[in-house]
Amino acid sequence: MTEPAPLGRRTAVEFVGTGALVAIVVGSGIQATKLSQDVGVQLLANSLATVFGLGALIALLGPVSGAHFNPVVTLAAWWTGRREGDGPTLREVAAYVPAQIAGAIGGAVLADAMFAEPLVRWSTHDRSAPHLWLGEVVATAGLVLLIFGLARTGRAHFAPVAVASCIGAAYWFTSSTSFANPAVTVGRAFTDTFAGIAPGSVLPFIAAQLVGLAAGVALVAVLFGRPTPAGEDVVVPHGEHHLATSGR
Repeated sequence: MTEPAPLGRRTAVEFVGTGALVAIVVGSGIQATKLSQDVGVQLLANSLATVFGLGALIALLGPVSGAHFNPVVTLAAWWTGRREGDGPTLREVAAYVPAQIAGAIGGAVLADAMFAEPLVRWSTHDRSAPHLWLGEVVATAGLVLLIFGLARTGRAHFAPVAVASCIGAAYWFTSSTSFANPAVTVGRAFTDTFAGIAPGSVLPFIAAQLVGLAAGVALVAVLFGRPTPAGEDVVVPHGEHHLATSGR
């Protein structure tokens, strides 16, 4: 097992990776609305760009920080690894989560700047409805189940393709279009464009994502049990090396 990168470098990777992810989501949404008036085509363009961009980011940055880019993943990794000591410490969680949120906000501002939109304009896209919250619970639980299920079965090396594919599919089969990420949810409130979410919708979305986190962790325990010795070799202090993850 190789030594983990310094915490400062891993935190920087989480900041840059989350920022790049949000820039992809927001920027592709803006571009899509400029090229087509068909909402279905816009969502297709947005989802395809996110799938390809997310897969590339996980493959590139996963070996450094684990490519969480998502507070839900960081918290799940801490919770599931706390007894065996193979998850992030609370100090690492306290470094990762603010970096992810700051990166998400920066990514939204960057996307707006690239398309000559106001750098910060609160979104007016209201997403407050119970069926959307249910969609977020399902999307987040599924993401957590996939990531940690891969780790428990020694197949974390499939994460770049599997996680990107999961997010791409969830764009279409969940009512919320699968944010599944509190940091990305906050960042998307800063842009009044296709991918935005109204500030008043943010907290209920995050609450639903946390419910999904709990459901996903419970499903991992029920379906896969405790890590095997081989699985523990894969899940090194989570977010250090091998298990790349995300959600957008």
